[in-house]
Amino acid sequence: MKVFYYYTLSGNGDMVASVLAESGIECRKVELTKPFPKSKFFAIMKGGFAASIKRKESVQDYNKDLSAFDEIVIGSPIWNGRFSTPINTVLADLDLTGKKVSFVLYSASGEAKKAVERIEAEYPGSKYVVVKEPKKNENLKELLAEV
Repeated sequence: MKVFYYYTLSGNGDMVASVLAESGIECRKVELTKPFPKSKFFAIMKGGFAASIKRKESVQDYNKDLSAFDEIVIGSPIWNGRFSTPINTVLADLDLTGKKVSFVLYSASGEAKKAVERIEAEYPGSKYVVVKEPKKNENLKELLAEV
């Protein structure tokens, strides 16, 4: 069984979760304790810098029980080419030992170079999919079928 942990700022993660839920994957959304600024520009600036230094963000309590799952799928928006700060927190919180881990990365630009480098370094052999603009992507179901 699979579980999808994700964060979203713009709703792209919710779109990914909706498609994955249709295929029977349990979805667990991670929420911030203190939301980012309402201005998209300031949220991106703050989050992008924090992501570049692998900062973690304070998140609301969420279900960390992985006992029923053999595969963990992590979904993150791409900020400055990297995982979002809430997903840095999730990766630090969860005990992924012995679990198959895969990633769904979503972004407006589709560029996720630093995030992919991190996956290859810290989670060797893990599958990943980079999805450009999930809310507008006509091939979303096909791209996520590999997850």
